[in-house]
Amino acid sequence: MFLSDKLIINGYKRGIFPMAESADDPYIFWVSPEKRGVIFTKEFYLTKSLKKIIKKNEFIIKVNHNFKTVILCCSQKNEKRTNTWINNQIIDNYTKLFEKGLAKSVECYQENKLVGGLYGVKIGSIFFGESMFSYKTNASKVALVYLAALLKEGGFKVIDTQFITEHLKQFGAKEIPKNTYLKILEKYIDQEKTFPTRLKKNILDYFN
Repeated sequence: MFLSDKLIINGYKRGIFPMAESADDPYIFWVSPEKRGVIFTKEFYLTKSLKKIIKKNEFIIKVNHNFKTVILCCSQKNEKRTNTWINNQIIDNYTKLFEKGLAKSVECYQENKLVGGLYGVKIGSIFFGESMFSYKTNASKVALVYLAALLKEGGFKVIDTQFITEHLKQFGAKEIPKNTYLKILEKYIDQEKTFPTRLKKNILDYFN
């Protein structure tokens, strides 16, 4: 199946999202998990060890500065990720969503080099997280924390993580049944919020 930016948005609104079998597969398929991973922004948890890391200010954070590079980095294979579901269709159409102001990226830099980040799409008061990458230890974690702070600042209610991992559980991610997820989707999908590009207070103040 061929993708378009409009199809992606319509898919999210129905509780489904696109993936490819591999980077080389020219087509996509739609996924609707029986159990969905979510993080409610008010329940986002920040560990003491990560608070210490954030206090060190090891990374410069930028928002929507280099979206295309972020999604390309997320699509790359590495030692931990031997396959990828991000193909050219996904890269092209999420870039279109970024150009329309719907897709967003949070980026970590060291010495002016992009070393980690994430991207996703905002609709209503939900942020649909897609993927993240890290070239430096903790870079993607810091990007996720910064995202959560931005979403709290903007009044967003939910981060849709699609699936759940041990990595995400440490931040408060939980797995919920599809029917519960669809009720959350119905409740928040039309509550339009503005995605902020900067924080109005210290990042740690959002998690006290």
